[in-house]
Amino acid sequence: MKPYRIPQKENIDLDTFQEPNDSFAGYTYADYLKWDFEEIVELIKGKVFKKAAAPSRKHQEVSLNLSRILGNFLLGQKCKVYAAPFDVRFSRNSEDRKVDSVVQPDISVICDPSKLDDKGCIGAPDLIMEILSPGNSRVELQNKYELYEEFGVREYWVIYPIECSLLIYSLINGKYQPSRLFTSGQKVKSFVLSGFELDLEEVFSED
Repeated sequence: MKPYRIPQKENIDLDTFQEPNDSFAGYTYADYLKWDFEEIVELIKGKVFKKAAAPSRKHQEVSLNLSRILGNFLLGQKCKVYAAPFDVRFSRNSEDRKVDSVVQPDISVICDPSKLDDKGCIGAPDLIMEILSPGNSRVELQNKYELYEEFGVREYWVIYPIECSLLIYSLINGKYQPSRLFTSGQKVKSFVLSGFELDLEEVFSED
């Protein structure tokens, strides 16, 4: 296997970036690999999105709890769990210059080992969890929802750490169907991960 080499980084000011338009299709993963931003950025349909500022303490606690619970459940199984920062590339073509969407979900579960390489994941994870922060924009969230639906992320969990609540989008016939809103103290199940049941009290606990 040819070794993966990190390309030379370019120090670029995010504010000077050109937006995709009729004459410019947008950026690709090949561009993304060269960038050196102070901020963490994601690429959705060729457009650059700056991630929210440093996550809150509550965000990090929820992320750590979810990673631990999922990691314990998946121990010895084929499916693997990865926490951000972890690049997930969405494209029908794996060539870096063809990939125009690269995101860093808070939690990704991948059950197909062929989708994993040294750079992260190429293709849709089976399950994605996003832990919302005050800095998440409506445009960013809508674009991610559409991206995950288009590429077939089978389950998309949206977690509200301040409200201690959870909404699950399940992919049915190519379209997301939302669950009811779950709150702390309730238990939820995943149809993607057979046998997995999550106690939300444990997720939102600060102990």
